[in-house]
Amino acid sequence: MAIITISREMGGGGIPIAHQAAEDLGYKLINGDAIKELAPQYGLTNEILTQIDEKPPAFIEKLDRQIELGVHRIQLIILEQSLKGNVIIYGRGGQDLLPNINSVFRVRVIAPFEDRVERWAEREWIDPDLAHSMVRKSDQQRAGFIKYYHDRDWEDPLHYDLVINTVRLSFDMAVKLIVEGVHDKNLAENKDAGKKKLRDLIIQKKIQIARLADERIEDIYFDISVRDGVVTLEGHVYSEAERKVAIADTREVEGVVDLIDRLKVVGYRSSAQDH
Repeated sequence: MAIITISREMGGGGIPIAHQAAEDLGYKLINGDAIKELAPQYGLTNEILTQIDEKPPAFIEKLDRQIELGVHRIQLIILEQSLKGNVIIYGRGGQDLLPNINSVFRVRVIAPFEDRVERWAEREWIDPDLAHSMVRKSDQQRAGFIKYYHDRDWEDPLHYDLVINTVRLSFDMAVKLIVEGVHDKNLAENKDAGKKKLRDLIIQKKIQIARLADERIEDIYFDISVRDGVVTLEGHVYSEAERKVAIADTREVEGVVDLIDRLKVVGYRSSAQDH
C-alpha cells in the first residue's frame, strides 16, 4: 500500500516530476485536477475550491468555519483515495494527513527562489516582476496553510524522507530517486495494518466534517480520536444539547463501532455573546 506525498514550491519543478513518477510507477496522481474531478461527490464547488485550496484561514469566524469544512472535505478525498493504495498525493499537506503510517514516502521538491521565479515567468509567459510576486505569495500561502492546519514548518527537512533540489539535480534524476526510493525496505508495512489505520483516519475525518456542518454545535474544537472503529470524544461543549448532538452525529458516521463519551459541559460563552 505504497503512498508517496510530494511537497513542492511554485516553480520548483514538482508538477512534471509528479506526473512522470506517477506514469513510471503506474500510480494515480492526486493533485488539483483529480480533486476538482471528485469534488462534486463531496459537496465542493469550483468556487469553494478556489477560495480554500492550500490557503490559510481568513480569521473571520463564520467564514473560517465554512473554509475549514471545505478543507476537511478535500482531506477526506485524499484519505479515501489513499486507502486504495499506489497513489501520489501532490501538495495539500498530504503527509500530515497520514500520521503513523510507515508506508508513506515523504518527498519535497525545492529550488532557489530566483530560479523558481525565472522558471515560472518562462512557463506562464508573464513579466518577471509579476512572477516574482506570484511565487512569493504562493510560498506565503502554502507555508501559512501548513502552519495553521498542521502546525509545522514546511521548510524543515526533518519532515521529509527525500529533499530534491531541481537546480542541482535534473528532473529525470528526481523521478528516478522517487521511483527507487518508494521501494525501500524501511517503508514496508503490513498492508492490513496500514489500511486499518487509514480507515480510522477516514472515520475521524467524517466525524470532523459532521461536527463542522452541524450548526447546532457551537464549540467545534473538542477532540476526536478513533481506534479500530471505536471513537472517543473528549473536551468540552457549551450545553447538554450540544453534547447529545455531537454524540448523535458521531453514531451516524459509517464505520463507527462504538463510542466513548468524555465530553464535559461548561457554561462558558464568548464576551461577544455576553454583551
